[in-house]
Amino acid sequence: MPTLLLTGFEPFHTHPVNPSAEAAQSLDGLALGGLEGGGVRVQSALLPVEPYAAGEALRALLGTHRPDAVLLTGLAAGRPQVTLERVALNVMDFVIPDNAGQTYRDAPACPDAPAPAAYLSTLPLREVLAAWREAGIPGDISNTAGLYVCNYVLYHALHTLARAGRAHVPCGFLHVPANPEVALAVPGDRPALPYLPQGEITRAVRVAAETLARRLERVAYAGGRSRPSLS
Repeated sequence: MPTLLLTGFEPFHTHPVNPSAEAAQSLDGLALGGLEGGGVRVQSALLPVEPYAAGEALRALLGTHRPDAVLLTGLAAGRPQVTLERVALNVMDFVIPDNAGQTYRDAPACPDAPAPAAYLSTLPLREVLAAWREAGIPGDISNTAGLYVCNYVLYHALHTLARAGRAHVPCGFLHVPANPEVALAVPGDRPALPYLPQGEITRAVRVAAETLARRLERVAYAGGRSRPSLS
């Protein structure tokens, strides 16, 4: 069965939980689609909030599972709705320390040569937006994934796939807003965070994953295969 790799991040900074992790864990093992007995299996994993450790873990996941699609997710506390990232930049510039206590300023995310300045998401962005709207989920496309670990793993996922000759694999990043636990942890003297119930965050991630599964099945059947496989 084809595989969709779904990642979330561990908690970081002052946030007691990470809603991207909760969504990924909830959807682990889920079978999506299923034309004529086929389908796409969700394989979930959590990444550390430290760039080099996250990159190493991600490369191992891509090598082990050889997924047919990759959906990376993370928390963007302060955003009011789910957002799809359009681009990953070859830059690290941290406003807050990572979970190893490190910060980076104007540093390359990938110093290897040649490494492009940027990669564009290969997800069907407009299809996902349309699916969210049909499901009653507000969402948008973001033109900046930030320059923190989220941007780093998006860049490295696309770079790793491209170097392996697998640039055809749909891959991109979805940022989720705070959930109630994250919002409630904000001190009273700080501005309140917009948030969504965790169930709605998980539903948004699932709808995005289902959209990817349908895309994989359309491509596979158009190519005359009895089961979807883009590996």
